[in-house]
Amino acid sequence: MTATSQQRPRSKSFGDRVRELRERARQEAGLDYQLLRFIIFFLVGIGVLMVFSSSMATSLTEDGGVWNQALRQCVMVFLGLVAFWFGLKVSPHTLRKCVPWIVGLSIILLIAVLIPGVGTGREEVGSQSWIYLGPFSLQPSELARVAVGMFGATVLADKEHKSMKVTDPFMMYSLIAGVMFLLIVFQGDLGMALSFALVVVFTLIFAGVDWRVPATIGVAAVCGLLFIFLSGGFRSNRFHTYFDALVGNISDTQGTGFQSYQGFLSLADGGFWGVGIGQSRAKWFYLPEAKNDFIFAIVGEELGWWGGALVIVLFAALGYVGLRTAMRAQNQFQSLLAATLTIGVVTQAFVNIGYVIGLLPVTGIQLPMISAGGTAAIITIGSMGILCNVARHEPMQISAMQNFGRPLFDRLFFIGEPQPVPKPKKKQQGRHARPQEPRSRVREERFGRPVTGSGRRYPRAERRYR
Repeated sequence: MTATSQQRPRSKSFGDRVRELRERARQEAGLDYQLLRFIIFFLVGIGVLMVFSSSMATSLTEDGGVWNQALRQCVMVFLGLVAFWFGLKVSPHTLRKCVPWIVGLSIILLIAVLIPGVGTGREEVGSQSWIYLGPFSLQPSELARVAVGMFGATVLADKEHKSMKVTDPFMMYSLIAGVMFLLIVFQGDLGMALSFALVVVFTLIFAGVDWRVPATIGVAAVCGLLFIFLSGGFRSNRFHTYFDALVGNISDTQGTGFQSYQGFLSLADGGFWGVGIGQSRAKWFYLPEAKNDFIFAIVGEELGWWGGALVIVLFAALGYVGLRTAMRAQNQFQSLLAATLTIGVVTQAFVNIGYVIGLLPVTGIQLPMISAGGTAAIITIGSMGILCNVARHEPMQISAMQNFGRPLFDRLFFIGEPQPVPKPKKKQQGRHARPQEPRSRVREERFGRPVTGSGRRYPRAERRYR
């Protein structure tokens, strides 16, 4: 090789390009905010489309029109998008002040739904979970699930779990959440009770609670499930159907296993490409609750394997981006808020998908942002607006907006520029207050005097503790 010849640079492999692209995406300012909006609106769009298709039969027989229930769902989605806008527009500081009122309203509604004549439900499953307000239905447990996560972010932010006493903030939160959990259990809605309990457990874990608290809750939950399994009744039959489905043998296909069996048939009919939008056969009174609890089976039948996989990937991406938003948040309140809102929606989605495909017992909870629902759609979409609000308040996002202006979406919908969290004011020292030690001396007393003979600190240690 001559001196003038040069070695050609090594071409980048596919893995190197993927890692480089991932690193650039990780450092991109405002990416979480954009991705969250895209995922949420995509899921809402899929939900509206599938409700139009899955509600045709029941809408024709119950309301006298093919599109009546679908149009009602469009109204709920529109109100949910209005709540999404409010969730984006309100400042986290103002939201934190409103959380105690939201929790109080949730508890009042949870009590009201248990009053005979006020709350209604489904007689076949023994639940009483709804309050009807004219043409609309209100499910207080949906509001309680969101409220308990927001309440945990409010009272547990910047707190440490020091004892198991009632006065400890973690124990106080656990007691209040336990009361709300029992009120949901008394309604007979064990599916929502499971979703509520998962939000509480993950809130405590993210806040840094002692391991004994979630362990105790987990043991209590397992004992409750065993009690339900051994007590008999339709809930016990659901567990028996679940274990039969795991081995591929549903014995009672015309009784307790009818819904699960029809759901499996719907998924099998869809194949890889699906039968086409609007061409489902199961929605014509073969599959109960086709537009609600088992709408994922209709997704799999009409859109096929790829459609079901797309929904699963979207919820997984929502969980990933939501938790990354929590890690990048300005303070611990916003971090806990983003984490609990994300976990609440994602766990509910995977519990619903899990029992439709036979991995979990049927619990009766809906698929968020996709199933037909009244106030559940409004509350869920509104909570996603709060999650996007936290993403807007990431430090990199605030800096990008201050330098390059607001995104087009924010300008179109009159959403102001996010402001950084103000620093807490320093307490003024009184006349007899002890003067503050110099910073170097405080650091020296905390970390000890230098052990080197010259008394010189290493630059690396100086940068670390500065």
